[in-house]
Amino acid sequence: MPTVGVKRDLLFKALGRTYTDEEFDELCFEFGLELDEITSEKEIISREQGDTKASGASDIILYKIDVPANRYDLLCLEGLVRGLQVFKNRLEAPRYRRVSPVSGEPQKLIITKETAAVRPFAVAAVLRNITFTQERYDSFIELQEKLHQNICRKRSLVAIGTHDLDTISGPFTYTAKPPGDICFKPLNQTKEYTATQLMSLYKTDSHLRHYLHIIEDKPVYPVIYDSNGVVLSMPPIINGDHSKITLKTKNVFIECTATDVTKAKIVLDMMVTMFSEYCSQPFTVEEAEVVYPDGKTCIYPELAYRKEKLSSEFVNRKVGINESTEKIVQLLTRMCLLSQATGAGDEIEVEIPPTRSDVIHACDIMEDAAIAYGFNNITRTTPRTYTVANQFPLNKLTELLRQDLAAAGFTEALNFALCSQEDIADKLGKKISETKAAHISNPKTAEFQVARTTLLPGLLKTIAANRKMPLPLKLFEISDVVLKDDTKDVGARNSRRFCAVYYNKSPGFEVIHGLLDRTMQLLEVKSACGEGYHIQAADDSTFFPGRCAEIFVRGKSVGRLGVLHPDVINRFELTMPCSALEMDIEPFLGHTAETLLTHDVPMQEVIPHRFPALSDSCQAPASRPTSTKTVFGDMSSPAGLKALDEFLADKSYVEGFAASQADMAVFDAIPSAPSLTFCHLLRWYKHIKSFQRERASLASAKSQFVLPAAPAASTNNASGDDDDDIDLFGSDDEAESAEAARIKEQRLAEYTAKKSKKPALVAKSSILLDVKPWDDETDMAKLEECVRSVSMDGLLWGQSKLVPVGYGIKKLQIGCVVEDEKVGTDLLEEAITAFEEYVQSVDVAAFNKI
Repeated sequence: MPTVGVKRDLLFKALGRTYTDEEFDELCFEFGLELDEITSEKEIISREQGDTKASGASDIILYKIDVPANRYDLLCLEGLVRGLQVFKNRLEAPRYRRVSPVSGEPQKLIITKETAAVRPFAVAAVLRNITFTQERYDSFIELQEKLHQNICRKRSLVAIGTHDLDTISGPFTYTAKPPGDICFKPLNQTKEYTATQLMSLYKTDSHLRHYLHIIEDKPVYPVIYDSNGVVLSMPPIINGDHSKITLKTKNVFIECTATDVTKAKIVLDMMVTMFSEYCSQPFTVEEAEVVYPDGKTCIYPELAYRKEKLSSEFVNRKVGINESTEKIVQLLTRMCLLSQATGAGDEIEVEIPPTRSDVIHACDIMEDAAIAYGFNNITRTTPRTYTVANQFPLNKLTELLRQDLAAAGFTEALNFALCSQEDIADKLGKKISETKAAHISNPKTAEFQVARTTLLPGLLKTIAANRKMPLPLKLFEISDVVLKDDTKDVGARNSRRFCAVYYNKSPGFEVIHGLLDRTMQLLEVKSACGEGYHIQAADDSTFFPGRCAEIFVRGKSVGRLGVLHPDVINRFELTMPCSALEMDIEPFLGHTAETLLTHDVPMQEVIPHRFPALSDSCQAPASRPTSTKTVFGDMSSPAGLKALDEFLADKSYVEGFAASQADMAVFDAIPSAPSLTFCHLLRWYKHIKSFQRERASLASAKSQFVLPAAPAASTNNASGDDDDDIDLFGSDDEAESAEAARIKEQRLAEYTAKKSKKPALVAKSSILLDVKPWDDETDMAKLEECVRSVSMDGLLWGQSKLVPVGYGIKKLQIGCVVEDEKVGTDLLEEAITAFEEYVQSVDVAAFNKI
């Protein structure tokens, strides 16, 4: 979203009142905007360039306001104030008019056929008798820049030129010439340059160099002359210095050259409507005549008003409100959309002003009505549609793998999806043509030239940036790579890959191989040819000869593992051996891995639907049980229905994540369809009703939700003898049950009291640590002193000894006893490795529970 910066005091003066920051923030929200930041010029410069650069900057408070990208009328102070004043009913929306010159013919802009090769369209207008102040002038220039960056697409579609009309004379000619034939003094320069010289001059200009590519390679450059041959501008690069506007300028000639005439008309309308209020006749714009090469003449600006019709029922239905036609007319008028009821039912006629080019459909009008009504005033309702969301299976598999790979001792890394060509080709010993890489057409930096085709370079660069960390370094990443694919509509596809690397003094191929076995175990793929997985020797320039293997799963190659080639390691500025594994995980979705994904939330239809025969449809539905008593209450009473409605507010089913016999039992207990008052219950009722045909195949209920019906009292005197056999009230049994419950509670209390007196056991562990120095010159006595200086509650150091490693290097082997709840191995290792001068790494040699 574009951000408009306005001075707070100037804004409040234009609005006619002051606001607190909170009040203005609320006003912006009501109008569909957002107050993004409250700052000052000094604060901005200090943040971006440092305090020294900001010493002389202004302390005036600035409001940074985010506006919608298609609301070009809000990109300057004038349009913003005008919109807010109309919204607050303090001002009526102005009526913009195009007028003819008071004397003489309108200004004429003649377009020649040569412009067809570069920028074939142009529009123009005149702001007559305008009065500039410094603030108005700054806003005028800033609006041009905002439009250039927004709808003009950095001047590639439209370029705006503004000129002091009193310094030039019409008619004006818009043509195109070879760059060597164009010579003029550009804006804010002291001498004349040819167009060729200007292109060289502006290659180092921080502002204009971004626009040079638009015409740089063209055989001719566009240029505008007046009747005396004075150059007004060379669009879209620079205006001439001769016709530049100043605070004293009274008449402004505005021209817009373009490759899109529709965008040019919108831009011209925005420029003249925003600043015509400063003319001697406010909101009037003097017309200009544009003559095209074929002789066609057009008068600009168009300032076209158009009318649209829609119904208040449409607005009410889409927004979710219930307002009268007259009320909606008032809401739209507050948004600068002058509206009136036509009298034909609830029809509304809406007039779209030239400032609202964003309104192209009835939905845009409806959106403005919603903004004026207030989003916070719209009643919250429950959607009538019923859907069940599931996690994407590939992402579910990815999450499961991440957790177990982290548990295996590997640390996850997340790298950029873009990289350089060198990373995926030269550094890995491959040719870029063999990588199937998708290239960025205009990369901003050499680091982001292609979409990565492998995860390996990113992990190796991560290791290179963390070489000083204790060894070994074990990293993994599960992310997407991008591969060219002509079968896809976009010519490329994403592929989810898993990559792991092991970096240590020894290659550690067995570690990577073990990780592969563990991954296959998690995916329930056995180590066997055919239906399982196996590896076989392979040649790959990235890996050391004879130390590379290809991974096959069910006869299909899914990846490779091995020891990296020394040249590859050197190219990534590493100094120690490294083993790597990379494989595609998408092939595992179609087999056992998919079963893992469905254990909690069904990913597909678990019970196939059986389409009944005609005879089946004629069968009478199963009779419902007579009981309406449930654990939620009596389903024949509003209280019971309300309790069930509240229970289902955040649930799809009574039990679990799929329809079951529990749902059917509760469904049968409800005498009739619930009313609209119980929205959650009604949603559930309709959904469960759709399972009637396959109710017999639904899963059994795990709990009982429907209570048995109470037996009806017999009215037959002959059955009086049976009454003696059944004690309906069971007073004797109740007394016995109460006594049993009392004894049970007493025994539980005695057991709890007895248990509380026993002392709690403290879990302890015996740990043997290997503390490795950097080299043979490390002072081992000082190293041991540093290790023993680590003091923690629950830590007791034991005996130690020096164990030879090789080449005169010894490691410190030291034992300790720790309380498990107070001291962990991670905390201990972190404390010891903090002595970076002596300690290279710490490993747990033995770990035993006491």
